[in-house]
Amino acid sequence: MTTVSLSLSADEARRIALRAQGLLGAPDRRAGVRGMLRRLGAVQLDTISVLARSHELVPYARLGAVGRDTVEAAYWTGGHAFEYWSHAACVLPVEEWPYFAFRRRAFRARGHRWHRMEDSERSCAAVRDRLKADGPLTATELGGAKNGGEWYDWSETKIAVEWLLDTGEVVCTERRGWKRVYDLAERAVPGELLHDDPTDHECLRRLVARAGAAMGVATRADLADYHRLKGEQVDAVVAETGLVPVEVAGWGKPAWADPAALEAESSGGRGRHRTTLLSPFDSLIWDRRRTERIFGFTHRLEAYVPRARRIHGYFAMPLLSGGRLLGRVDPAREGRTLVARQVSMAGGGAVEPMARALREAADWVGCDAVRVERCDDPALASALTTALAAAPG
Repeated sequence: MTTVSLSLSADEARRIALRAQGLLGAPDRRAGVRGMLRRLGAVQLDTISVLARSHELVPYARLGAVGRDTVEAAYWTGGHAFEYWSHAACVLPVEEWPYFAFRRRAFRARGHRWHRMEDSERSCAAVRDRLKADGPLTATELGGAKNGGEWYDWSETKIAVEWLLDTGEVVCTERRGWKRVYDLAERAVPGELLHDDPTDHECLRRLVARAGAAMGVATRADLADYHRLKGEQVDAVVAETGLVPVEVAGWGKPAWADPAALEAESSGGRGRHRTTLLSPFDSLIWDRRRTERIFGFTHRLEAYVPRARRIHGYFAMPLLSGGRLLGRVDPAREGRTLVARQVSMAGGGAVEPMARALREAADWVGCDAVRVERCDDPALASALTTALAAAPG
């Protein structure tokens, strides 16, 4: 049985979570995007691009107006990162390669992915030979990604290269035009990492510990969700991670905290809060239950909800300011105008932060105007329009 000797208030837990995620305190600009990636441990990828793609929005939220080319170069040049299955498809620091061995082994043990190959040995051998001879290639360059039907109607080549990625023979080393670029693991992963083969237990211990550090304070379910583990996998290793059992007011469930995060909070340094718009796929908020527990804020991505049933819009981005979630906006771009298609705010105190966040986001993506299309409170809509006119930009 876990003995809890430390209690945290809800506000302390919220600050700890924000600081761990790089959203409280001075941004580490020297470490830049790569430092942010190491800190978070995983940055989720997604096809949707509104202001920018999600993996670009995550460093923007923490570091400010980092050039999008700079972000891509930080992820994909110099062998510092790879793409694999974590919380979802994620960019991961290359030093974490050994610790996903448990997942690669699980794929191999299962023997197939949700697509099956008619002649797996022949197809996989053909992919290996092409990559060995010609270097990094997309599925199209390997011979075609689809059979000509729906997106999921994959070619034998695509199925083979994805299977080799799942099992670790192939690595996704970058995205080119949003297409995965594949290379042989023996060429893409540094030798000392490629040949490091920790046990499943060692992998899980590392990933749970890193999840705890990235979140600052977390429940069992939080720790499992970060890298999509099972609860019993967390149970098997959490006592060995160095995470400290804590009780958080209002959570109603046991939790664990990172010792460094506890020390930072107890030192009394409050730090500066970021005011920014968050991608719905940002690791601060990607788990709905955790977001509700920490911020009292219910958020759901509605991109895949039929338009008539959407409440807040296609890609509603929560507004973070003063360490709280104060509203959300569904943005779009029309030429050089950022359009706030739908805005909701938690009272008048959210107006100035929303105006500032919208103006900063507009500047970042090269827009010189912001237009509010719809707001759920007419009085706040008028105040927001006035604040936008007064905001620098």
